[in-house]
Formats: sequence, structure tokens, C-alpha cells
Amino acid sequence: MDLELDGKIVLVVGGTGLIGSAVVRCLRAEGAIAISAARSASTDLQLDASDEHSVQAGIQQVMDMHGRIDGLVHAAAPSARTLDPAGNSDPARVMEAVQGKALGFLRMANAVLPHMRAAGSGRIVGVSGQNALVTGNIAGSVRNGALITIAKHLADEHVGTGIGINTVSPGIVSEHPATSVAPGGFGDTTPTQVAEVIAFLLSPRAAGLSGESMAIGHRVRGVVSL
Repeated sequence: MDLELDGKIVLVVGGTGLIGSAVVRCLRAEGAIAISAARSASTDLQLDASDEHSVQAGIQQVMDMHGRIDGLVHAAAPSARTLDPAGNSDPARVMEAVQGKALGFLRMANAVLPHMRAAGSGRIVGVSGQNALVTGNIAGSVRNGALITIAKHLADEHVGTGIGINTVSPGIVSEHPATSVAPGGFGDTTPTQVAEVIAFLLSPRAAGLSGESMAIGHRVRGVVSL
């Protein structure tokens, strides 16, 4: 199926990470102009999603170069495995986790949405995680749940504008995923599998989807989530 992404300008924030780099490769294979953005200077665009000035400067650079932004993927956040279990209930650690993921997504979305509204179209995908669905890691759950909630608010605000805003929630992302899922656990998935779902959500083929939060990898086993 042709995703009709040829020539689309897509900014991938966190484009050097495990998921982000897979998204960049997938989009380029579909003919999109995927701009990899990260804090590192060794990428297409140096951008820090935690800094408002950096965000605005980065978006302006993309607009100056391409004249539009058709899609945004926000995959910038430390891995859940890096969250210190010892600080699980420390409010400062929780706020730091939310700042690093959910509020970074909000800054990026706020920066691109005026351009998408002016164009009458656009697609935004935020990368959350299935930690939002389970207990055991307060920082991981709250940061992912906050991102999903923010995305739903923004999607509802943009109904009928031609802009679609969705999130994906992978389980454990690994190049060598486990084939079994324990009760109460979520399924593994590969970076490429995550990227392919994101590419679809960025495409005109997904025009009927907005405000959705999609689990990738088996959704928590033994739990019905309506």
C-alpha cells in the first residue's frame, strides 16, 4: 500500500534514538523528507525540546528551508529503563520525567500547530509507552499518561481542521523481542514495527484517525482496556 508520504516534510524529534532513528529510516524509504532532530549537533537539526527558544528556532529553521511542516513525531525522552527506581516516589524525579517527555511534546506541538493550521493539514504522533497502563513506576506511568492526555486535548481542539494528533504506546522495544507475554505484562516490539505504525499515522491513509492512543506490542495481558 502506498502511504502517499513522498515529498512530505516530517520533523522527527529524538531522531537519533532507538525509535526515532527507525522512524527516520522508514519515512525516507517511503519518499518523505525526514528531518532528524536531537540535542546533538551531529544530526540534521540541533534542537532541545525542553527549551522553548531552541524549539522555536528549530521550527523556524525548518520553515525557512522547506516552507512547511507536514508531520511531527516526538520520540525524545530517556528510556524508561534509565528512570531510577530509588526515586520512584520523589516528586522532583516525577516532575523531571514529565518535563522530559510530556512537556517536550507539548512545546513541539504548540510550535508546529500554527503552521499546520495555516496549511489546513498536518499529522502529529507522540511516542508514549505502555507504562502508562500499569503500576510499579510512578515516573514512567505519569510521564506517559500525561503525554497521552495532552495529545487527546490537542486533538479535540483541532477537530475538523485537517490536523490529526495521535499517540503510540510501545511495550519494551528491542531488536530481539521476546515471543511470550507474562500475565500483567506487555509485549515486546522492534523499533521497525513501531516506526511502521508511526509512518501510517503520519500518512493521508490515516486521515480518519485522531485522538487515538495505540498500543504497539501486545497490550497488557489479562487487562481489558475499553
